[in-house]
Amino acid sequence: MIDLKTKYLGIELKNPLILGASNLVTNPDVLKRAEDAGAAAIVYKSLFEEQIQLEAAQLDDELEEYNERNAEMVKLFPTIAHAGPEEHLMNVRKAKESVKIPMIASLNAIYTESWIEYAQLLEQTGVDALEFNFFYIPRDTQTDGNEVNKQQLDIIKALKSKVKLPISVKLSPYYANPLNIIAQMDQLGVNGFVLFNRHFQPDIDIEKQAHYAPFNLSNPEDNKLSLRFAGLLYGTISASICSNTGIYSGADVIKMTLAGADCVQMVSTIYKNKVEYIKTILSDIQQWMESKGYAKLEDFRGKLSNKNTRDPFVYKRAQYIDLLLKSDSIMKKYPLH
Repeated sequence: MIDLKTKYLGIELKNPLILGASNLVTNPDVLKRAEDAGAAAIVYKSLFEEQIQLEAAQLDDELEEYNERNAEMVKLFPTIAHAGPEEHLMNVRKAKESVKIPMIASLNAIYTESWIEYAQLLEQTGVDALEFNFFYIPRDTQTDGNEVNKQQLDIIKALKSKVKLPISVKLSPYYANPLNIIAQMDQLGVNGFVLFNRHFQPDIDIEKQAHYAPFNLSNPEDNKLSLRFAGLLYGTISASICSNTGIYSGADVIKMTLAGADCVQMVSTIYKNKVEYIKTILSDIQQWMESKGYAKLEDFRGKLSNKNTRDPFVYKRAQYIDLLLKSDSIMKKYPLH
């Protein structure tokens, strides 16, 4: 009997497949179908402080647009306060109540005070864990990287002192040394790391000569960075390792497990292949395990991690020299004529 159980953030999951945060999970039908298809947990769509601030500012502008149009009319609309995160919190509660599998709330805030405030509010919805999205978009040449790291570590200290739920941090790969910042966060008591955040990047329409923000799904090749760092981190930290971005198939899940991941988050493959594809992924993992004689995930987790591999350079080099040495084979595969 194949056992796919794993642990993430101290929570036992029936398998390593987590439906990641996206607009998909705002649909109650999708939540139920994901649970029925075998998803082990769900991360609800992120609560964004910036979005709340923008919506509040837009509401104020709309309410004041027709103020003082004449002497008899100082105000056209009554004073109305923006509801803040209340709608999102209500939706998280409903989502949590609609399924039996673990529900994880996701948060993306700006200020330390709002990180704490929103984290505590999300904790009160009854979710099983919290996922914090940490990244920094460089905006100038003056900000020192150490300053950014210190701010994020201080936020974690504050959060750990205020919330009781297990927490994961979803990180960007854009640190000088991601392994070091992860080790520091691990020492502060972070329970898990999601590798990595996938950011939207600006693009330019050359016909209109204008910027636009395309919505692009990840590609299977995008998972190599997560695989590398899962392999490097296995056996070096106490926290769980969750691979993210470009994980499309059962084979991808197996690769991440061999590297050392405890679980994976999937979104793009669900958009492309529908929620029921989760069944296929789980079936493919089970078939592979049977063919290799593995009874449970722990039998091969980390087998090809940096800690256990016989090749000392596989995770530590970009393999450019190796590619040059094999240039003949590359030319045969991709001839110039």
